[in-house]
Amino acid sequence: MRRTVISQTRTMPDIRRVTLWCLVGLSALLLAIQPAFASDTLRRFVGEYSGTAQVEQLDGSVEQRDMSVAIRETRKGFEVQWSTAIQRASGEEKTKTYKIEFQPTERNGVFAAAMKTNVFGHTVQMNAMKGEPFVWARVIDKTLTVFSLYVAENGDYLMQQYDRTLADGGLELDFSLHRNGMPSRKVSSFLTRD
Repeated sequence: MRRTVISQTRTMPDIRRVTLWCLVGLSALLLAIQPAFASDTLRRFVGEYSGTAQVEQLDGSVEQRDMSVAIRETRKGFEVQWSTAIQRASGEEKTKTYKIEFQPTERNGVFAAAMKTNVFGHTVQMNAMKGEPFVWARVIDKTLTVFSLYVAENGDYLMQQYDRTLADGGLELDFSLHRNGMPSRKVSSFLTRD
């Protein structure tokens, strides 16, 4: 009687393949928790705030501005809606309102504006080279900052920065405007949580 012995050889898995699968799994996990992290980071800013500020104009006159901001969570990130009502000495009132949705980026604490929809239905940034504002936001510690960059026809630029810092009872608002890198205007106010 003849015996046949079958030997089985065990091989170790290819370390490159295992590493690749681990990286793919880790990437998927990070992408899955990114919206949750954004939500946790921004949840403390969510609310409605209002206040006033005295703004000195170039001619020396002073205008009172009523300001409000609402910060809300959205399905993909958050939105900021702010209004400024300018009360002129003549009694005339002019109100400007802006509303922008922001979505997380690959960078921690940095958010892209989703201001328009492309032909595929995806939200995208506006084109600064066409005179549209290029807008983004960031969160550092207790401050939510919104930046707006405008490029003029001749290549000059205007940069607006809204710093909204959490404080007891509301937000400290610091607005600055720069033209070609030179400070042009600064406004500070306290906005009370409504």
